[in-house]
Amino acid sequence: MSSKTKFLASFTKFPLHNLQQYRTIAKVRLKWVKNRSLDHIIDVQTDLKAACLIKDAIIRSPTGYLTSKSLLDSQKLLGLTVPTMRFIRRYPSLFEEYPHPKYPSLACFKLTQLGKMMQEMEMRVFEECEGDIVERLCRVLMMTKNKMLPLQSLHPLKWDLGLPDDFDRSLIKKYPDHFRVGFQEGKSRSRVPHEFPKGLRCTKEGESMDGRVSKVALHFSVHEDSRGIDPDSELMEKRLVGVLHEFLGLTIYKKTKRNYLRCLREELNLPHKFTRIFTRYPGIFYLSLKCKTTTVALREGYRRGRLVDPHPLARHRDKLYYVMRTGLIYRNKAADMLTHLNNVVDNVEDNAGEEESDEEEIEAGNEYYDSEAEIGSDED
Repeated sequence: MSSKTKFLASFTKFPLHNLQQYRTIAKVRLKWVKNRSLDHIIDVQTDLKAACLIKDAIIRSPTGYLTSKSLLDSQKLLGLTVPTMRFIRRYPSLFEEYPHPKYPSLACFKLTQLGKMMQEMEMRVFEECEGDIVERLCRVLMMTKNKMLPLQSLHPLKWDLGLPDDFDRSLIKKYPDHFRVGFQEGKSRSRVPHEFPKGLRCTKEGESMDGRVSKVALHFSVHEDSRGIDPDSELMEKRLVGVLHEFLGLTIYKKTKRNYLRCLREELNLPHKFTRIFTRYPGIFYLSLKCKTTTVALREGYRRGRLVDPHPLARHRDKLYYVMRTGLIYRNKAADMLTHLNNVVDNVEDNAGEEESDEEEIEAGNEYYDSEAEIGSDED
């Protein structure tokens, strides 16, 4: 067997001779190439996410507005590559600027009429998808060692997992049979009962491609206790691919920031330098360096530059992004905008689906972009 090609055993607690059929995945050292379509999506959604975070902060504010002073140091928190004030002024259809009631020289920002209407639509989407959101959070918690996660690790993932802004106060309290919040070692943690909610499946079967290797079924059980597995074994690597595949599959956009996954390393029982797995399996995962951060995405979640199966919340966010891009045209004509918003966004999505991917073909070979050199250190 070649040193460059190894085979991974099926992850199961039963002996292999008891299985009627199993398949293996070949590891091939592959070239990492840019995918312009995915990079563009990540670039667009960076602005969309920042706008949503500002919108939610305005809604949380007891005054109903944010001052320019309170926004000055928020650029890094919002993940922006431009100053926050310059960013928020780009979208007058969503944010309205006006002088402070007591200090005229201090700029304030509130939601426009159209912004408020979009927020009401978002709340209806959350209500309609509440069952899916609960199941999504249950799945994440069931993947962890102790079926719990620190709330400070979940909060940065709200956008990616499609959780409402106040999930820790409303959603968790609404489902006491599913969740409870407690304190352990001074940290607030969200827990889930040991039994799954009705209808929640414990295993997942997915399909993936690894370069020139043909599609194979990837069987794994991400809910099994993995603490007894040798961390350097191929079995642990198979589990690692499965856990990361499962987690990314639970996100709305089938992607998240690499640093967010690092915050879950202990709870998910991941090895110290687990993110190197992304460059060893470039047919399954894609790493993007857009917007001065590293984002990891599931390739199978996208086709021709768009989500294969967009979540209702993702569709709503597409509409919100369209509102952001309209500028001043509909700022004072919110009702006119909403009457044809669905048709406009659907047409934009259809056109996007016709675009071909700008990604080069991935080929196996001796040339390989090392994860430390091209994708960034595992410690960044």
